[in-house]
Amino acid sequence: MNPPDPTSSALNVGARLPRVRASELVGRGWLNTGGMQLSLADLRGRAVLLDFWTFCCVNCLHVLDELRELEEAHRDVLVIVGVHSPKFEHEADPAALAAAVERYEVHHPVLDDPELVTWSAYAARAWPTLVVVDPEGYVVAQMAGEGHASAIAALVDELVAEHDAKGTLHRGDGPYVPPAPSSGTLRFPAKAIELPGGNLLVADAGHHSLAELLPDGETLVRRIGSGERGLADGGPDDARFAEPNGLCLVPEQEREAYGFDVLVADTANHALRGVRLADGRVTTVAGTGEQFMVGGVENVVLADEGGARRLGPFDALATYVPLDVKLSSPWDVAWSDELGGFVVAMAGHHTLWAFDWWKLGLLAGTMNEGLEDGPGASAWFAQPSGLAVAVDGAMWVADSETSALRRVTGLGGGVAVVPEGVEVRTAVGQGLFDFGHRDGPAEQALMQHPLGVATLPDGSVVVADTYDGALRRFAPAAGDAGSVGDDAAGVGADTRLAGEVTTLATGLAEPSGVVVQVGEGPDGEPQVHLLVVESAAHRLTRVALPASLAGEVLDGGAHRTQRPVTDIEAGPLWLDVPFVPAPGQKLDDRFGPSTELRVSATPPELLLSGGGTGVELGRDLVINPEIREGVLHVTARAASCDVVPLGPDGEPDPDVFPACHLAQQDWGVPVRVVDRGEPGDVPQLTLPLRG
Repeated sequence: MNPPDPTSSALNVGARLPRVRASELVGRGWLNTGGMQLSLADLRGRAVLLDFWTFCCVNCLHVLDELRELEEAHRDVLVIVGVHSPKFEHEADPAALAAAVERYEVHHPVLDDPELVTWSAYAARAWPTLVVVDPEGYVVAQMAGEGHASAIAALVDELVAEHDAKGTLHRGDGPYVPPAPSSGTLRFPAKAIELPGGNLLVADAGHHSLAELLPDGETLVRRIGSGERGLADGGPDDARFAEPNGLCLVPEQEREAYGFDVLVADTANHALRGVRLADGRVTTVAGTGEQFMVGGVENVVLADEGGARRLGPFDALATYVPLDVKLSSPWDVAWSDELGGFVVAMAGHHTLWAFDWWKLGLLAGTMNEGLEDGPGASAWFAQPSGLAVAVDGAMWVADSETSALRRVTGLGGGVAVVPEGVEVRTAVGQGLFDFGHRDGPAEQALMQHPLGVATLPDGSVVVADTYDGALRRFAPAAGDAGSVGDDAAGVGADTRLAGEVTTLATGLAEPSGVVVQVGEGPDGEPQVHLLVVESAAHRLTRVALPASLAGEVLDGGAHRTQRPVTDIEAGPLWLDVPFVPAPGQKLDDRFGPSTELRVSATPPELLLSGGGTGVELGRDLVINPEIREGVLHVTARAASCDVVPLGPDGEPDPDVFPACHLAQQDWGVPVRVVDRGEPGDVPQLTLPLRG
């Protein structure tokens, strides 16, 4: 088969999109405008960037960070408008959205689009999607995923020059009105741990610092970090964090070797930080402060224990010098005795990593987003955000975007990447688009974007079910996790974990972390308390558990993400992923093919052919007429670089090294298969990476 229109090939670098009027911005209301309702007419005369996002999505958070510098540099000619089109039910709550806009320091107007009206008008199919509108109100570019900041900056410069010359550019202040500042000891706390001596250490993400509290969970002892967003080492008043999340005490016998007492997942800095409790000194121990981009080539590989290094593309079977490798939104950290090091939940590219004092490498995950069990080298995660060690040494994982609880075993190989024997199994969760609040047998139970997990004294697991505002308990079937019950047979390694799910508490404000505290009750019997990090309420809350630990069985219903389904015809389908380098850039094939396209489906039978990996950003697919609905998984990346100016001899200037840029996106496109109509051109599905 051939594509219906070869001239639209993704690698064909041509003019801008045809002039199409931008659709009106329609939603429930606006944030960050001082109560003003905006329309496109109000923005006429400025370049407009529409950022379609949802606050659960780590890729959307990456884009928010990418755009900060662009926004400040062009605030008089560019208006960024966040169009919040929610995935989860909780994200459609206007109060939750307002909290997220404050939490992530969004400094531009945000349209609340809970019914995905504006999302549909612009034919968005992925979070994040970016649309550029010129000062006359015409769409000039659409792109999906991360890595577009340099392209947008170049395009905005081009639009400013063009419309300044035409007299259609209006400079001046934009419509952004900052919200009133909030105050309090904690601001969107993320995780907490108990320190030796009973004090508590809280990752105070909204204050970009750590807060040490007395055991009452309220009285501030000291703050570690200046409170300003940034990446800086030093003493407690000088160090800077950016939205820290996970915390883990270094085992006492290991602290001298590591040189610090607490490991911090410094999420928005894409780094791991070590904190010395004696004086509050902070040191960066892993990460460069830049985000790892899948397909990048700038990583430094640790070739051997002697420290020999070489430049090259990411290698899943290599270990890395911790301070030389880029990370991607580490969200939690946990010590594993079995591993002999730390496990890192790398939410930004859906993997688990292993870290010790001199090396760091991939532990499990393929960097594809989804819910796939099996060996660590082939398992799929989706924003793993919470970790807890099981009583038998396994690792529980709160896998947020699939609303899942996963279990990882076989960590005894030491800090060697993707060690043989690592296995991933799911206890709770159905996939990227199914969520809810439903207790009962684990295979039917549902959660909604959990961010935290902890192990209870009997070996069962408590989950901070963040978007359901609840604490949930998973009790593994007897024999399956070796901790609950007596003698029933376990299930095989190739099946889901069996067990029961109950609810321990409800009515919490985005619980994101749990500390288990065991004390003595009034009758002298052990009493379990859970210290819950209520992120959206800016506090820690104690919940006492019944002696049975059983909890209630609740059913709040099942939900599916209400994204518009794309109808595709059975049979041949041309998949087109347009990509146009930014002005002043060209495709970069210095380190191999400049583009890559990966295609798969859920269920796999949806695709009769066309799956797999290739370098062309266009692909012939054949859709199975026997499968009536499913999800197409498409991952695309494209590398570009700045065009090097020519020297006096007419050759590229050898002293100028071109900057590299990598654009990437994962689409999960819900599809409904319809019968093919009259014979004609091969139908086409277009997913613009940048076009």
